[in-house]
Amino acid sequence: MKKFWIQCTAITVFVFGMMWAVSIVSDLKLFNKFDTISLAFADFELTDYAFNQLREDPKVDERIVLVNFGKLSRRQVAGMVQKINQHKPKVIALDARYICEGGLRDSINCPQLRDTIGNLLLSNAIMEAENVVMGEKLMQTDSLSRFDSNVSDSIEISDDIFSDYSYEGFVNFPTNAAWQEDVKQVRTFWPYFIVNGKRELAFSTQIANLYDSGKVKKFLARNKEEEIINFYGNIEVVQLKVKTSKVNDTNSTNFGTGFYVIDYLDVYQGNFVPELFKDKIVIIGYLGDELGDTAWEDKFFTPLNKKIGGRANPDMFGPVVHANAVAMILNENYIDEIPQWFQYMIAFIFCWLTVALFAWMDANLPIWYDALSVIIQIIQIFLIMIVIVLAFAYWNLKLDLSITLLATALVGPCYDIFKSVQNEIQNRLTKRRELVSKTAV
Repeated sequence: MKKFWIQCTAITVFVFGMMWAVSIVSDLKLFNKFDTISLAFADFELTDYAFNQLREDPKVDERIVLVNFGKLSRRQVAGMVQKINQHKPKVIALDARYICEGGLRDSINCPQLRDTIGNLLLSNAIMEAENVVMGEKLMQTDSLSRFDSNVSDSIEISDDIFSDYSYEGFVNFPTNAAWQEDVKQVRTFWPYFIVNGKRELAFSTQIANLYDSGKVKKFLARNKEEEIINFYGNIEVVQLKVKTSKVNDTNSTNFGTGFYVIDYLDVYQGNFVPELFKDKIVIIGYLGDELGDTAWEDKFFTPLNKKIGGRANPDMFGPVVHANAVAMILNENYIDEIPQWFQYMIAFIFCWLTVALFAWMDANLPIWYDALSVIIQIIQIFLIMIVIVLAFAYWNLKLDLSITLLATALVGPCYDIFKSVQNEIQNRLTKRRELVSKTAV
């Protein structure tokens, strides 16, 4: 029995050694150019299936309203903010930064400065609205960016004429995009970031904080550097003369409408009911040059995308992603994860039990071993995948069992390799003992 335990443990350790070797090859990306299937599903996680197929369509979160400002000038945005503020929203969030790129503050390099009155109008509109959140951007100095670090040592905020009268929150998402126009996939966000010893709140966190600071306090008490966004839904073009009426759109997600949205023209023309903005969170940002636009600017791939693998078109604009994060905080509907040490423990125990089962079959059912081992592995992998999806869909628990899946897939080949090597060593030792015995005689 002791020998059996030792053997099973040795094979399990061998499996984990092979997993380590596989991880090194994966990091080197030696076969990426030839592995078209892996490339097509590189942006896919099993939990995406839960978002796309298993969760019920949410009800519209009427606390949050999105407003598209298209390509409006600062003067036009000022007018829109003033019109919205007349209806007493609780928070106005501007997903924008009004700065001079490159730090050159002259009318040639920064033409926005030419409209002095427009800038003053926007500044005054922000000041009058009081509870305004503006976007800021986490930045790296040149010396830090050489190290490709996730640490940010500076913040890019709007000019003082605007930021002096507003709150700020950074709009960055952890997308792994190499540059701004690169394909951007978002699943998570940073609730806050420490920059030069100061805590900077995310745009979504700051918005929620102004709306309900108590819930944000609970949220930050989770003390997680990165939170998975429990996506609530996308936007749909609505006819807001009658607030609850909707028209079908070409939605790029399987989830239903999560938030109401209104275009800047409707704001200017007054095509909305007064209650739309009263005591609400109003997030103003770019949702296309006009609503229904298929532009890719400030647009992300999310788990709600209709295409689970090999995604071609991004499905959600940045302001909508922020709205989803705000809704998650206000609903206190977080997604939990298991710690990494627990992932390894589950993988080791599951792997050891599988090895023990294979060893028993090899000893007692040698004729059926090959067929049964393959069937058992397929069933195990299938069941693990079902558990991952169901845990996410019904308990908001992300079970990262990728290590367990990989270990399960490698148990069969590793067991065969280990047994072959073990048998060869035993045969050599047996022949050597026989040779020694004959020599002694």
